Amino acid sequence: MRIERRRDLQRLIGSRRNGQIKIITGIRRCGKSYLLGILYRDYLLQEGIPPEQIITLELDNDVYARYRNPMELGAYLREKVSDTAKDFYILLDEIQMVETVHNPYLPDDSGATISFVDVLLGLKSLPNVDVYVTGSNSKMLSSDVATAFRDRGEEIHITPLTYDEFYAAFPGEKRFAWREFRAYGGMPMVLQKSTQAEKSKYLQDLFRLTYIRDVIERNHLRAEEETLGELLNTVASAVGSLTNPTRLANTFGSVKGLKIKNETVSTYLDCLIDAYILSKSYRYDVKGRSYIDTPLKYYFTDIGLRNARLNFRQQEESHIMENILYNELCARGFNVDVGVVEYNHIVDGKKIRTQLEIDFVVNLADKRYYIQSALTVSDEEKRLQEVNSLNRIDDSYTKLVVVRDNILPWTDERGVRYVNIEDFLLNEINGL
Repeated sequence: MRIERRRDLQRLIGSRRNGQIKIITGIRRCGKSYLLGILYRDYLLQEGIPPEQIITLELDNDVYARYRNPMELGAYLREKVSDTAKDFYILLDEIQMVETVHNPYLPDDSGATISFVDVLLGLKSLPNVDVYVTGSNSKMLSSDVATAFRDRGEEIHITPLTYDEFYAAFPGEKRFAWREFRAYGGMPMVLQKSTQAEKSKYLQDLFRLTYIRDVIERNHLRAEEETLGELLNTVASAVGSLTNPTRLANTFGSVKGLKIKNETVSTYLDCLIDAYILSKSYRYDVKGRSYIDTPLKYYFTDIGLRNARLNFRQQEESHIMENILYNELCARGFNVDVGVVEYNHIVDGKKIRTQLEIDFVVNLADKRYYIQSALTVSDEEKRLQEVNSLNRIDDSYTKLVVVRDNILPWTDERGVRYVNIEDFLLNEINGL
């Protein structure tokens, strides 16, 4: 099955031969290797690049075990690109498999080493070479790869499949695509599983055998897998709700019967974010034009992973929609915050200040959008409730309500736009 990743592929194409090392990052199993080794390589071939000028190494394959030594890797690649009259493309998958070794040109007691970073920075200096890498595991997740190169590399972050990618590749009847996506998410391998039991097991095994162990090993955490798993379950239950490490620690104590410091919870959450399992969104005071540090919201990078943590029991579509919408906006390159609008009103002769929430304040350069996620606005009272916060914003940026209702797009008398969730995810709406 071929899955197109047009947005990500275009980002790679746009970075072609820009003098930087391209570092593809993202949660494990989201398709980094496929993007680089299949889609981008096919693109280069279609552009007329001869196969011998595209050097591909899958470093987790034992066939290439010799090149896990950086000295061997450097010598091999320099020989391959020695013809300066030709342009070469180096595609290295799982770069963290290359070990750090002692520098043989310096005394043994010097402590000097050579790593893959030295090799790739050397190749970067060659004008006829374009370098691309992926990397992830408990020893070095892809976020570390990006850090290692700093301003000498360009990070291209990819996510699990967005709904339009999932929809295009979905093997069943398209009318069932949303039902499958909201339950099992966009990890590419899910599309190759034929039964619900297989999909569920695959997602649960990703956590049990890969993600949690990676986080614990990589960060040298003293946490047991059960403790980290319970934290993930607690966050999964709170998707779409404001929270913070202190509240989560209190939940552990009252519901789980586990005593854990809020500082420890904060550390664990940061580790999960660094592994691209979770994302967090801060609150932004729209009128005050300032950020509010706490409480905030946490979202899962993939909704199927979130559901798997809860054994597919908690299926509140409103929370699931919000998480999917957040992921979509991030995948489109926007910065996404939770909005807050404060206003004063009189109750029983007393002046009261009230805060209203806007699900998403979305920014990119000079563009801004205010977005609410709602299951339905079919009832007028419900509609007015959903747009109350939007109607209290006094600027002219686009205001949008994304709903589960199967409606045609329409705009109310206050200029608020209403659109169905699938239409939004499958098409560009109002420039978004």
